[in-house]
Amino acid sequence: MKITPIEADFWKMDGGVAFGVVPKSLWTRVYPEDVDNLIRITTRCLLIQDGDRNILIDTGMGDKRGEKYYSYKYRSGESGLTKPLEKAGLSPASITDILFTHLHDDHVGGATRNGASGEIEEIFPNAKYWCSEAQWEWSKNSNKRESAAFFTDNLQPLEKSGRLNLITNEGNWLPGIELRIFNGHTRGQIIPLISACGTRFVFAADFIPAMAYIPVPWVPSVDIEPLLTLAEKESFLNEAIQNNYVLIFEHDYLHEACHLANSEKGIVAGEEVKINQICN
Repeated sequence: MKITPIEADFWKMDGGVAFGVVPKSLWTRVYPEDVDNLIRITTRCLLIQDGDRNILIDTGMGDKRGEKYYSYKYRSGESGLTKPLEKAGLSPASITDILFTHLHDDHVGGATRNGASGEIEEIFPNAKYWCSEAQWEWSKNSNKRESAAFFTDNLQPLEKSGRLNLITNEGNWLPGIELRIFNGHTRGQIIPLISACGTRFVFAADFIPAMAYIPVPWVPSVDIEPLLTLAEKESFLNEAIQNNYVLIFEHDYLHEACHLANSEKGIVAGEEVKINQICN
């Protein structure tokens, strides 16, 4: 099994939104901001190649929205998955499975695009789509704050494709890939644990979106149940350090992945790693 990080988008968001109740005097020590209080973000998807299966975890935000929408996201540079996949020797038609950690726009929007006729069309014609049943149902009946992250034109094409598969329980999904479900950020967020190259990787998605969020109290303001996130994260970090997991960060512009370490302050970020140094 080979895993490769695929960066779909580069964008920015308000640092206060990103770090919630953590004072700016603290978070700016580990994640610098610009003059407008914005921090750099990436959407780092993950490609898993195992035999005949080419699995993509998340797809970025895509290009279906208007210019005004992307100006609010402060997106920069090239976006999309086609060119990064070409570098890996693949095309969108080569992808056999897409696992969505959850259905917020920046994680699922890149699975579809505006077609020449004006209709929304799929980018990955041969892929099976996978999502937790809890997240799928939640996307239809969330809350007034979070509903702005769920777009009908992202979700309806997946349902109409006939290739949408809903995951109901945690456990082994495919050989070498275990799925966990967490509910603090959003209902039914899937976090994959991947055994590859002699290492146990955790694709941390929005559960722990960047290395700066490893301290248990550091929770984004967008999490729907921050106290639940605290409990979920504390429990999982203890498991992770006991088993020497490597955390892969989906939104960390500065750091791709790291080990964990014990300290007087609790569990902290350990040695930073690059995935291609482990899986080359």
